[in-house]
Amino acid sequence: MKKTLSFFIAILIGFLTVEASNPNWGATGHRTIGKIADANLKGKTKRKISEILDGQSLALVSTFGDDIKSDRRYNEFYTWHYVNMPFDVNYQDSEKNPEGDLVTAIEKCKAVILDDSASKEDKAFYLKLLVHFIGDLHQPMHVGRKEDKGGNTIQVQWFGSGTNLHSVWDSKMIDSFDMSYTELASNTSEISKEQVAELQKGTIVDWVNDTHIYAKKVYGSAETGENLRYDYMYQYFSLTQSQLQKGGIRLAKILNELFS
Repeated sequence: MKKTLSFFIAILIGFLTVEASNPNWGATGHRTIGKIADANLKGKTKRKISEILDGQSLALVSTFGDDIKSDRRYNEFYTWHYVNMPFDVNYQDSEKNPEGDLVTAIEKCKAVILDDSASKEDKAFYLKLLVHFIGDLHQPMHVGRKEDKGGNTIQVQWFGSGTNLHSVWDSKMIDSFDMSYTELASNTSEISKEQVAELQKGTIVDWVNDTHIYAKKVYGSAETGENLRYDYMYQYFSLTQSQLQKGGIRLAKILNELFS
């Protein structure tokens, strides 16, 4: 009996540890961004991407950055999924992680893709990471505070079940909305070409600073231990949708520039 109890406790601890340290949009969020980006690609860009990825879609490869986390060979990429910034500091003035962050990761990916001497395998690897990291950049808790690991240590409840604020924004809200990534992608707000161009303005650093503004809002959205339910979704799911759309539209800009 004691062995059985110890086994289940170990499993529970393992589950909670994974959830608390899982810094990413859920699969649905990433795939939504990939799908939105695909709809905004130029024909030439689509053809070149298809050649590199052997026909795989952006939605399919969008989770690659998380898929490889279980392989220790890729531990060096762990810090590439986020940026830690205090509330009163922008990226330019923030303390940089010597192991890399979202900004340096995206620039590395772009450099490999543009390198004529890089192999097709390397280009495919870093293209998949690029798709993932542009998605991560638009999840507000990926541009959060270092002291709480981007909201991972802020414990809350989601419809009565224990979780953390980061996880709520990664996947809990999206999963509770109960739409597939194709449904989410096809139900974004209709915007004009001028609005698309406006969203695509700026640099990667500008976009990080933009997401940081929303991170501050998310931090103020819940108290530790609060039971978040339908009213929370009502107030904040529109921000999730907006960030997914931004992520897809901006990913398309980056890819169109790389493969023009």
